[in-house]
Amino acid sequence: MKSDINKLHLECSWKDLTEGMQIYGEKTSESFNTGEWTSVQPEIDEEKCIHCMMCVPVCPDSCIPVVDGKRGAFDYDHCKGCGICVKSCHVGAITMKGVR
Repeated sequence: MKSDINKLHLECSWKDLTEGMQIYGEKTSESFNTGEWTSVQPEIDEEKCIHCMMCVPVCPDSCIPVVDGKRGAFDYDHCKGCGICVKSCHVGAITMKGVR
């Protein structure tokens, strides 16, 4: 049965939702703030960052935007705190911190 992701959180039966392993919409991750799933988040030390952009392509959730040729602020609404950006930063500008 085809269903709309927007039906979630409304009064509907599980039978009315999309069957597993099938995709009926696009960009559905934008509908959910998955960043609230984590207890840690990356933080940048602006003085150490050399804007090499090595962190940008490794982020599995595209949470590091490029703005005017430089690394932009983390998208904490969608960052799940995996820490891959920390491992990719060879100058140690990114660290993981507990969410306050």
